[in-house]
Amino acid sequence: MSKNVKIVVFCAMCIALASVTSMIKVFEFPTGGSITLCSTLFAVLPGYFFGPVVGIAAGFAYGILQFFLGPYILTPVQVFIDYGLAFAAFGLSGFFASRKFGLQKGYLTACVGRWFFAFLSGWIFFGEYAWEGWNAAAYSAVYNIIYIVGEAVIVMVLISIPAFSNALGRVKSVALQS
Repeated sequence: MSKNVKIVVFCAMCIALASVTSMIKVFEFPTGGSITLCSTLFAVLPGYFFGPVVGIAAGFAYGILQFFLGPYILTPVQVFIDYGLAFAAFGLSGFFASRKFGLQKGYLTACVGRWFFAFLSGWIFFGEYAWEGWNAAAYSAVYNIIYIVGEAVIVMVLISIPAFSNALGRVKSVALQS
């Protein structure tokens, strides 16, 4: 199997796993956003396995799939921020692929990137939903932190378990074999 085919296959598997687990919601907010069964973990793996370029492309592809599975459309710019940029941010994990605790650092960086684009979209497009007495920016910042950090805590606990982390390391080794 050629290296490029292997990369595409691993990315497709990660996107599929992220998509399936995104449908298993631990908690869902009535106005959008949810804590899922670790879908964000699967979304960061292409970057962690193959670096930021592949990770960003896979994240973008995942965002397109999420758009088709459950679109919420206000404007083309909102769709691009919510489904293109926010999901592409998962690829930021690739900048830490070869570092000590790279998965943990990469995952947290990806979550910050995802939060930034969710915050930006919420501030620009969903400010009308701000809680009484809150401005749009503060509302969007806190609202998006709640569900993104909620899932991040679950994933960070999971990837801190040595057996789980070692298993992902073995999968990464297989993904990178020529």
